[in-house]
Amino acid sequence: MTALGEELFSALKLSLGELPIIAEDLGLITEDVVALRDGNGFPGMRILQFAFSGPDNTFLPHHFPPNCVVYTGVHDNDTTRGWYETTSEHEREFALRYLGLKPVRSMAKEFPAHLIRAAWSSVAVFAIAPMQDFLALGGEARMNYPSRLGGNWDWRMDASALTDELRDRIRELNHLYQR
Repeated sequence: MTALGEELFSALKLSLGELPIIAEDLGLITEDVVALRDGNGFPGMRILQFAFSGPDNTFLPHHFPPNCVVYTGVHDNDTTRGWYETTSEHEREFALRYLGLKPVRSMAKEFPAHLIRAAWSSVAVFAIAPMQDFLALGGEARMNYPSRLGGNWDWRMDASALTDELRDRIRELNHLYQR
């Protein structure tokens, strides 16, 4: 597979130049796929919602290679607030410990901002968070349920959510972490 992949990407680069590709390297990834990703300099993916099983989890920021893209969550995950409200007690407690947070009554609403900050402050070349996370929305704003017919891709952000406060918060994160 690597040989065919190399031929494909070499032909694309010859025709189009450098390629702005992010390799979706989630799930079971074989060595030849890793070699193809790394050989072409494509950043891989790290999803913070997958990170909190324990300190050896490769999705934790202290394990990131610089050439990766970090996401708080992706379209197939619950929102970060929804994740926080429904994940196991073990993962929730570990996430709080890892991020240096004390549990408070409003933590579900506050947690997405902390996870976004962890993504932005990481060594990852790019950091991405869904608007639902910036808005601290719960599972009602989830985008997609894999393998479920219907009820997907229905969430729409109301224009009134684009406030000056939100703009300033995102601008400050981008400034602080040079994003």
